[in-house]
Amino acid sequence: MRKIYLLGGKLIALVMLLLVWNSSQQFELRSEVIPIQSPQLKNIRYEQRTLPQSIVHILLIPPNSKYLIVPALSTKLIHLEEFARQYQALAILNGGFFDPVNQKTTSTVVLQKQLVANPRNNERLINNPNLKPYLDKIFNRTEFRRYQCGQNIRYDIVLRSEKSLPGCQLIDALGAGPQLLPQLTLEPEGFVDPINKRDAIGSNQPNARTAVGITRDRTIILVMVAQKSDSPGNSGMSLPAVANLMKSLGAEKAMNLDGGSSSSLYYQGKFFYGKVDRQGNPIKRPVKSVLLVQEIVKDSK
Repeated sequence: MRKIYLLGGKLIALVMLLLVWNSSQQFELRSEVIPIQSPQLKNIRYEQRTLPQSIVHILLIPPNSKYLIVPALSTKLIHLEEFARQYQALAILNGGFFDPVNQKTTSTVVLQKQLVANPRNNERLINNPNLKPYLDKIFNRTEFRRYQCGQNIRYDIVLRSEKSLPGCQLIDALGAGPQLLPQLTLEPEGFVDPINKRDAIGSNQPNARTAVGITRDRTIILVMVAQKSDSPGNSGMSLPAVANLMKSLGAEKAMNLDGGSSSSLYYQGKFFYGKVDRQGNPIKRPVKSVLLVQEIVKDSK
């Protein structure tokens, strides 16, 4: 009789293990993410991930001629909603740095081969005695570039001083920084100075962040890291954590964009904001520049 009980107990345990395994398999299937480099990625893909200290919004733009990623610049600071009304883009991510006092750029912007925003023309930047030791680095920060290479469009993430791709014309560029991948360049771009204990963007502290990356198969990754409303003072990501996130998403090159209260994303009629106040309410800050995702409409004639 004892053997029967033991056998029955083993059968029950085996059934329970099978049930647990089956439920975990179902969960894995429900949460499965198509790899970024999968040929199945034909259209824009949106994903939201809830992490212990943040909510991450991810847009994947496939490497084909259907979509165009271009910067846009405003003469004054405007909210993301106004950029959405003006450009009717599929998606919008906040862009480069700016001075909220004089509303002038502190990041480079090139549109249609023309330098339309130059930090060298910002008198509050160049005349700031605390920033004079870092100006050469500030003027040579990382930028997201769009090239025309014959009939093809190419994107790249490089320092401002880098030459154009061979056989290509530089059409647009949006500066910000620092570079996140293949390595984090906080000190070379003048964001951090360990000797003088300077950290202009609180790189090691959790905060709302935005970033853009490029995978090996040229998929573009747009990321906005939002704080959690229930822990406004201790949520978000540090820049090293954002670099690791971009790497986990398959990016080979990536750069940081203006974060904190500027962090904002628009997609499919919805606006997402990264920074929250002490009460946990989203902060909607006007910005100077953005990255637009537009659909290319080809002439049917």
